[in-house]
Amino acid sequence: QVQLVESGGGLVQPGGSLGLSCAASGFTFSSYWMYWVRQAPGKGLEWISNIDHAGDYTDYADSVKGRFTISRDNAKNTLYLQMNSLKSEDTAVYYCGREDWRYWGQGTQVTVSS
Repeated sequence: QVQLVESGGGLVQPGGSLGLSCAASGFTFSSYWMYWVRQAPGKGLEWISNIDHAGDYTDYADSVKGRFTISRDNAKNTLYLQMNSLKSEDTAVYYCGREDWRYWGQGTQVTVSS
């Protein structure tokens, strides 16, 4: 049974940092590219970042490039997103997903506010 469980969200002040985790189970985690997307209030889904099977290749949206870092630990079946220099516009529900987006987790809320 495939599960994706996002965690680590919370309230943080502008300029602060937050680390998100995505625990995956029920499939061969290392066989898939993984992604982070987010949904801000009143907006659609926005692609944030992706990472290849081994973590050798990463890509980022311009809006987060230089501030966010995606990584993975295949031994732990876990995907990570380290977020630094957070801005109010980063406020959103963050979701992880594998490349085919067949399964979804509950997401984790990130709120950046002073």
